[in-house]
Amino acid sequence: MAKEITTAEYRALAELRYRIRKFVRDGDIVARSAGLEPQQYLLLLAIRGMPEGEEPTIRSLAERLALKHQSTVELIDRLESHGYVRRARSRDDRRRVLVSLLPRGEQLLEEVAQQRISELRSSGTAFVNAIGALLEAGRSPRSRKRPRRVSRSGVKS
Repeated sequence: MAKEITTAEYRALAELRYRIRKFVRDGDIVARSAGLEPQQYLLLLAIRGMPEGEEPTIRSLAERLALKHQSTVELIDRLESHGYVRRARSRDDRRRVLVSLLPRGEQLLEEVAQQRISELRSSGTAFVNAIGALLEAGRSPRSRKRPRRVSRSGVKS
């Protein structure tokens, strides 16, 4: 039988959900103030932040954005029309289409990403503490140690 969820777990889960939603909402505002729709920013970020060894194909970008292939194509169309990205056929497999950032897209992405990183560096402690509280609440009393909190300077206490 499943263990009953404690009040501490509900609170920790609610806090984490709040922090995630707030971060996403604030990011949408920053993207819009830079002239991008939130999905456009996320696509630019997915291209630039593609894991090592993985190419920014339409399929991989659709997967990373949790979008359908056609929705990703439409998003790329809009970004391409503004001069932010470029499509090119893969040299290895002409069926695959690779998407790359153009200098204008790279510059816009950097503007938004700098603000997002700065915010995370200043308020990321709340994220870490929310996750820590949720993980700690799920431990058995025997294995429970004093939770380690992360200070604003990033030092664990």
